[in-house]
This record gives sequence, C-alpha cells and structure tokens, in this order.
Amino acid sequence: MASTRDIQRRIKSVKNTKKITKAMELVSAVKMRKAVEAVLKTRSYANLSWLTVLNLAKAAEKNRKLHRLLHPRTEIKKVGIILITSNRGLCGGFNVAVLNKVRESVEKHHYENNKIKIEAEFVLVGKKGASIYHRFGHTIVAEFPKLDIATEVNEIVPIAKMVIDDYLTGKYDRIMLAYTDFVSAVKQVPRVKQLLPVDVENMDQYLGTVGKGESSADVAGIMAKKQEKYFHDREYIFEPSAKDVLDEMIPRLLEIQMFQALLESNASEHSARMVAMRNATDAAGDMIDDLTLTYNKARQASITAEIAEIAGGAVALKS
Repeated sequence: MASTRDIQRRIKSVKNTKKITKAMELVSAVKMRKAVEAVLKTRSYANLSWLTVLNLAKAAEKNRKLHRLLHPRTEIKKVGIILITSNRGLCGGFNVAVLNKVRESVEKHHYENNKIKIEAEFVLVGKKGASIYHRFGHTIVAEFPKLDIATEVNEIVPIAKMVIDDYLTGKYDRIMLAYTDFVSAVKQVPRVKQLLPVDVENMDQYLGTVGKGESSADVAGIMAKKQEKYFHDREYIFEPSAKDVLDEMIPRLLEIQMFQALLESNASEHSARMVAMRNATDAAGDMIDDLTLTYNKARQASITAEIAEIAGGAVALKS
C-alpha cells in the first residue's frame, strides 16, 4: 500500500485537476448558450432562403434556363469536402465522430474494389480537421481559421467563394459539407451533405433545415408546410434575367447554409466540451473519494501498527 504522504499528494493533484475541469465546464456552458442562441435565431431564415432559391430554380428550369450551379455533372471524378471541426480538444468524441462519418462516406461513395473511384480533397475549418490527413491520408488543399463564436456570415464568405469558383472552373464535380448537427446539449449528429450541384429534384432533405434534429418525415412535413404557406401558386418574373437573379441568389444560399452549419458545429462543440468536462469533474470527485478512503485505511493501519508496537514494547519490558 502507498504511504499516506503519497496518497495525500495524489489527492491534492486530483483536486487541482478538478478545479480546472470545473472552470472549463463553466466556460463551455457560457459559450454553448451563446452558440445555441445564434443557431436558433438563424434556422428559420436558413429554411426560408433554401425554399426561396429552390422555387426560383424550378421556375428558371421551366423556362429552360437551368443555372450552371444546378446542372449535375455527367461524370464525377473529383469531390471537394468542406470539413468543420474544432480548434482544440477536450471535447469528448466530437471530432472523432465527424472524422469517422467523413471516412465512412468516402469509403462508401469514392472507392470501388478497394481502388479509388472518385478523388476527394478537403477544405478544413478548424485545426483538428488535419487529422483527416494524419489518420487517413486524404489531401488537404486549404485551411481556414474558425472562431469559437461565429457572429457574421462574412466569416464564411471566403470559403464559399473558393469552393464555388473551384466548382465552376471544373476543379471539382461535387462539393460536400461535413459538420456536426446540434440536436441537444447531450446529442450531436455528424452529417455529410451535398452543397453543389444544388439538386432541385432530389434535394437533400436536411440541407435547408440544418440542426432541426427531427426524423426525415418530420423535416419533410416542416418543409411542406412552409412551401404551402409561402410559395404555393406563385409566379415569378425575373429581372433583368433568370440567370442574373440566380447568379446572385444561389451563392447567397450556399453561404447561408455553410454559416448555419458552422453555427451548428460551434454549438455542438461547446456542448460536447461542457459534457466532457462535467464528466471529468465527476470522475475527479469519485477519485478523490476513493483516494480519501484509501488514505484513511492507510492511516488507520499505520496507527494500529504503532499501537501494536507500543503494546509489544510494554509487554517486553514487563517480562
């Protein structure tokens, strides 16, 4: 058994660690509240903007003016994936979950008979995304800084501009977005969604409702109600032309969707870190209790041994 002095040192060390994890939990809780508030404020706008562009795109398609960001490529050779992770660790399985989701998506869609069928390149938002290269060997073409609390859509504009330009120039045949969807403080769901081309007929049912967290049927019902309320039996007149309107609207849509995904990821990160630090604090408390019990047992054993030695010495003196 370890000496009482060693046990006391361990108790002191664990108590200091507990103070740190408790402080990190409180900081993450404050950041999480701000991030969740930002997410809730922008969801409705993201939903309606998505529906607006879809309806405009359908109207333009009827006029045989299908926009180049809507037109799917006949052959997919290279895919660009925007990967949103955290800058720091200590957030449980937050980064591992989204990295594994990306890996599964790549293996499912990009490989055939263990050979690369479609090449995938990554644009990173957040420092921990570099693990996609270190762990899986995928190519990283760009890295962008990520703020803990995103406040303006301008923070995502450089990324959106780069991927849209790369798509239009033919560098990529498809643009995907990998992020973590915020459902609740204890539940975050990693997702990999298609950004480009915008598929009007087979649209991603979650892209316009980022972060809703409901089932597919629930999301479809929400979108159907909004469609009926705001866009049913509407006719559109494009000025100066459908192309000019969609040239402005579709990039804005993508920026909004990427910004919403960034907000969802931030809220998920701070929630995951808060829960991880709370679990660490609770574990430290349990460890302190166990070490205190061990210390008391060691101290009791030491006292018992001293009493036995004294009693033995007294008996020896009498004999």
